[in-house]
Amino acid sequence: MDQDRIVIFDTTLRDGEQSPGASMNLEEKLGVASLLEEMGVDVIEAGFPIASNGDFEAVSKIAGIVTRSTICGLARATRNDIERCAEAIRPAPLKRIHTFISTSPLHMKYKLQMAPERVLEAVTESVTLARNLVDDVEWSAEDGSRTEHDFLCRCVEAAIAAGARTINIPDTVGYTVPDEYAALIAMLIERVPNIDKAILSVHCHNDLGLAVANSLAAVKAGARQVECTINGLGERAGNAALEEIVMGLKTRADRLPYTTGIKTELITRASRLVSTITGIFVQPNKAIVGKNAFAHESGIHQDGMLKNAQTYEIMTPESVGLNQSTLVLGKHSGRAAFKDKLKTLGYSLGDNAIEDAFRRFKDLADRKKDVFDEDVQALLGDAGVGTVQRIRFLSLEVLCGSKQPPYADLELEIDGVARRVRSTGDGPVDATFHAIQELFPHPARLQLYQVQAVTQGTDAQAEVAVRLEEDGKTVSGQGADTDTLVASARAYVNALNKLLVKRQKTAPEALRA
Repeated sequence: MDQDRIVIFDTTLRDGEQSPGASMNLEEKLGVASLLEEMGVDVIEAGFPIASNGDFEAVSKIAGIVTRSTICGLARATRNDIERCAEAIRPAPLKRIHTFISTSPLHMKYKLQMAPERVLEAVTESVTLARNLVDDVEWSAEDGSRTEHDFLCRCVEAAIAAGARTINIPDTVGYTVPDEYAALIAMLIERVPNIDKAILSVHCHNDLGLAVANSLAAVKAGARQVECTINGLGERAGNAALEEIVMGLKTRADRLPYTTGIKTELITRASRLVSTITGIFVQPNKAIVGKNAFAHESGIHQDGMLKNAQTYEIMTPESVGLNQSTLVLGKHSGRAAFKDKLKTLGYSLGDNAIEDAFRRFKDLADRKKDVFDEDVQALLGDAGVGTVQRIRFLSLEVLCGSKQPPYADLELEIDGVARRVRSTGDGPVDATFHAIQELFPHPARLQLYQVQAVTQGTDAQAEVAVRLEEDGKTVSGQGADTDTLVASARAYVNALNKLLVKRQKTAPEALRA
């Protein structure tokens, strides 16, 4: 392997999906996996096959369509997990089993309730089994950054001896700092006798906001694989963000003389796709992909930019695929032109989905003077691709103001039957959601309601994200419309449909390597 080449391991579909409300259906996962492959991601961690039949199916389907990226599945250090993982990834031309076990004193004592020597035996046993099933095995020391150095060295040496090609040292709880983490990687390179037979990998969580800094420090110390997610998605504070890792290496090649295989021009597209699917909006000041990442409002900055863009831009918007908003075709456009626009924007939809999207586009073009690429992307976000649509939005009329209690007159189609109700509430949104509850009673609790404008102007579409929780399971729904209340109803219905078909996911505790 080229010693200056960094392997990009994307775990958006596994660790990223553990973020509350970020679960994806099969079609959504396939879409993300296809784009990751197009981007040039080396390894796609597609899921945790033992967790549920849905996870198994998703990993297997992804393994069947992706040919250039390695497809990886996660497995605990047990025979059932590893064999199930091997079965799921079997269709992939390039496949990897990623098995892990906790190695820190805290985890071994309280979580595993296993003695260190038994953990060491489990390392050898699990990697040996995995290696007999596939050629490419990765082993992770869960809570590796808080593991005693002597024991960590013994575990790493045993894993490599058993056949692991990649050794991952995760900062599972986001506790370490850059110089400490770099020293840990350097220590392993110096002390483990067979370390030259494996690639060292890092997987950092962002609890202290240091995931990217820790990952890059580890790369300088000798790590050659970085595990990350689109938009930094992940449980708690998330993971190291792929876009920040890649652009950090590209922009500061003078201090970080390493390369990746990522087509950076697809970064913005990937960010928007994941954000749209999960309903988790990217904060405006987010590095690389935030709306303000290339915005300059200060007069001093604007003056410098006019004279030379490099005065305040260390990278170009085009380098990450951020192009100026362009007008799409108008209300007189035909299906062929619309399909071509979808292709340009990176969408691949079936005939039924295209027909629905085209109908909504025509409706939008009738109501909005200027329709931009972002508008099309937003209206596609709540199309419910791959989700069984038991509930469909039909119409909404709302009366609100300061003189009388607001009410919502809502019509939904439920299991093919149109139903209508009028409901009141504390405000127009509350009345609308009460109406949905009356038409389709359910115990789900609203956890999040968020609105943002897709473009500028008073006729801009509102993009709404709704998160529902039921029995510990969370889902996100998205809706877009020039009317904020209609967008809200669409988002709630979208989330409710996802909740109705959500897989019964009883994921084991140890998912955090």
